[in-house]
Amino acid sequence: MMNYPVRHALLAGALLVGLSAPPLWAQGAAPSSPAPSPPIGAAPPAPAAPPAPLAPIFPVTPPPAAPGAAQAPAGVAAPAGEPVKPKPKPKPKPAPPRETALSDDPTPVLQPETFFTTSKASERYAAIVDQGGWPKVGVALHPGSKGPAVSALRRRLAAEDDSLSGASPSWDNGLTEAVKRFQFRMGLRQTGVVSGATLRALDVPAATRFRQLASSAQRLAGVDFPFGQRYVVVNIPSTAVDAVENNRVAHRYTAIVGDVEHHSPEVTAKIVAVNINPTWTVPSSIIKNEIAPKMLRDPGYLSRAKIRVLDNHGDEIDPRSVNWSSERALNYTLRQDSGAHNSLGSIRISMPNPYSVYMHDTPSKNLFASDYRFLSHGCVRVQGVYDLAAWLLEDSPGHLDKSGIMSKIASGEREEVKLSHAVPVVWVYMTGWASADGTVHFRDDVYGVDEVGGEVSR
Repeated sequence: MMNYPVRHALLAGALLVGLSAPPLWAQGAAPSSPAPSPPIGAAPPAPAAPPAPLAPIFPVTPPPAAPGAAQAPAGVAAPAGEPVKPKPKPKPKPAPPRETALSDDPTPVLQPETFFTTSKASERYAAIVDQGGWPKVGVALHPGSKGPAVSALRRRLAAEDDSLSGASPSWDNGLTEAVKRFQFRMGLRQTGVVSGATLRALDVPAATRFRQLASSAQRLAGVDFPFGQRYVVVNIPSTAVDAVENNRVAHRYTAIVGDVEHHSPEVTAKIVAVNINPTWTVPSSIIKNEIAPKMLRDPGYLSRAKIRVLDNHGDEIDPRSVNWSSERALNYTLRQDSGAHNSLGSIRISMPNPYSVYMHDTPSKNLFASDYRFLSHGCVRVQGVYDLAAWLLEDSPGHLDKSGIMSKIASGEREEVKLSHAVPVVWVYMTGWASADGTVHFRDDVYGVDEVGGEVSR
């Protein structure tokens, strides 16, 4: 049970920041160009990246015997003249279903009232904590399950879901629908089965959920964002992008965001252009930490990656002439040519900001199918970025649609297409939030900053 003064202090902190924090533009930037949300407090050390999955161990199949030759199991002599049939290969197990799902709910993840609804939800969850929280389910369950664990599941869901009540030990259709509603709020596939990520989310303590809401509310309190008829929202923990029009989601896209060592920052900006067939200028941090060590091991790396080395006059030089073990290597500009191999893919969405981050395409589109999409160096890769670019350019001269964009990409020519009206964009870090109708959503705190005052930075 959470100590009441502690809970009260957390809630008051979030609300006071919302009431007293100055607009971001008042902290050094001009009002006409909103600056990014300022860091709040100090972030605790980023958690270690999740361990890579172990490679599957497959049975070793012996080489086929020569035609007509006999083969016997190990340690057993085969009868003369009688060939031994090899054992059939085991059938591969089907891959587990993806557990994350992109919501088709038209409600934007961020609206003008989200700070207030989230703060109100944190009060509700603080009350749940004060009442002892909710029971732990602990075991996988599914339609047809019976017994005390089903009763515990009902009580657990009823703590957040007012439409469910009772403690029946039998599974019915109402319980299946309640599980699906829970999965929807967690950003998971709505299977109606309690296992895997669903079970883990159910067993997160109420105190953690309260802290997620209170922390998210405090971070939102520092965001000064000009909501309009059209805007774009990236919620980093959701790894998703909302293109919002008239307060409804026109398009929602799967995203890849910064990893635990290279956080995607909270930032507000304006989208001003779409770059077609962009080049990529390698950041100095990547030159120092990744490129230089690779060049010391493999001097042909840059040539294969089609990355040119330019001196301070913009002239190309031979990569082998650079001392990659020296800090002087950072004095050169490394630029990757446009094309299918380019790290930005074929589209870059320009949104000038102090962090030099942006949204873009990627040549590694297979990564969008992963459940874990915290994989970038801070920028946001967007699945369906061609559709997003077309939506952004709807009001621009010439009305360049998706087919027009694809034609320009196919031409190989570089082009910057400016928007006639800049579109506001905001990247937020909300692990807990409540929509206007009171529905409360949660996502994992991958960056490990969910303490009130936690900072999301690069």
